[in-house]
Amino acid sequence: MDQPSSPFSKQQLLPQEEKLEVLKQKGELFIGIPKESQYQERRICLTPDAVNALVAHGHKVLIEAGAGEEANFADLEYTQAGAAITRDPKKVFGCPIILKVEPPTLAEIEMINPQSILISALQIKMQNKSYFENLARKRITAIAFEYIRDDEGKYPAVRALSEIAGTSSVLIAAEIMAAQEGNGLMFGNISGVPPVEVVILGAGTVGEFAARSSLGLGANVKIFDNSLTKLRNIQRNLNRTLYTSTLQPKNLLKSLKRCDVAIAAVRGKDRAPVLVSSTMVEHMKKGAVIIDVSIDMGGCFETSEVTTHNKPTYEKYGVIHYAVPNIPSRYPKTSSISVSNMFTPYLMKIGEDGGLENSLRFDKGLRNGLYMYHGILTNRTVGEWFQMKFSDINFLIF
Repeated sequence: MDQPSSPFSKQQLLPQEEKLEVLKQKGELFIGIPKESQYQERRICLTPDAVNALVAHGHKVLIEAGAGEEANFADLEYTQAGAAITRDPKKVFGCPIILKVEPPTLAEIEMINPQSILISALQIKMQNKSYFENLARKRITAIAFEYIRDDEGKYPAVRALSEIAGTSSVLIAAEIMAAQEGNGLMFGNISGVPPVEVVILGAGTVGEFAARSSLGLGANVKIFDNSLTKLRNIQRNLNRTLYTSTLQPKNLLKSLKRCDVAIAAVRGKDRAPVLVSSTMVEHMKKGAVIIDVSIDMGGCFETSEVTTHNKPTYEKYGVIHYAVPNIPSRYPKTSSISVSNMFTPYLMKIGEDGGLENSLRFDKGLRNGLYMYHGILTNRTVGEWFQMKFSDINFLIF
């Protein structure tokens, strides 16, 4: 007997792969911005304009009273932008997303709810093991904004703050020279007066913006760096031929003897390299100014010691030293606007993607900033630094 013919083809009867449609649903973010508690930290992560944009997209923002005051943003400006204000820090730290400039203290971590998201700086050199253990215990997902990469593979937060540090190092030097203890010289190309001599160690972003500002004020600039590529790039970016040299002690000493201002901006892996010895500083002009921008990593001058915004300078061998680690917070409004410009698009994107989980899947640069995922350490550098177990985020998130 003939078999009845099937209405389906042989191909249709074979098991097929199920195709699931992945939908990105918009998510509503609830962001808490606490008042910074670290000594002399005056910045805030979001400006009123940024808050206005986030609220207009359906997100909620809760800000601790007075959080923006040091950066010249009043509570009223934030309420007019659509944020809610509270005097209770516990309510702010109780938000699902916490946005900070400085990493939270151990007492502040206690106020954070389990499974929350923390976005702040990490400042690995200033941390200890208990910080990560407390985040792990609360199963917190944490992102360090200084490790976030953009589409070009660069670090937008580091770049923004380096631009400020480079420009402000020249403004600070100009102030010190004009002050009572300074040598009375003025940055400026005055007819018949020899220009100020500036030596810059490091041809990165800080060095580039220090050079740009110095040249704009009419100074003579000499740049030292061991990377010929960086020295070429800085000349191309500044669109002019400059005195550049590798870090040869003989050339460096000769330039330091003649300079009025020396700015150090070289960073190492674990600490900044000491490029200028005490003996070299002794040979510098009396009343010359040293601005050690690398002091947060140990400093490039052997004579550098950490100072504060309240007492920023000290004298050694007749040379005035400025070694404040957190230079951008000297200009809190500019720094806050710059940091806010970086945060806002990321927060918008997280909302558009339907939450941080989806954003981390789709955005490799944002994923680079992640160091804790639901309490699991995912950053190799942190793991090796503090001898802690870490996991590859790519195995956890997909």
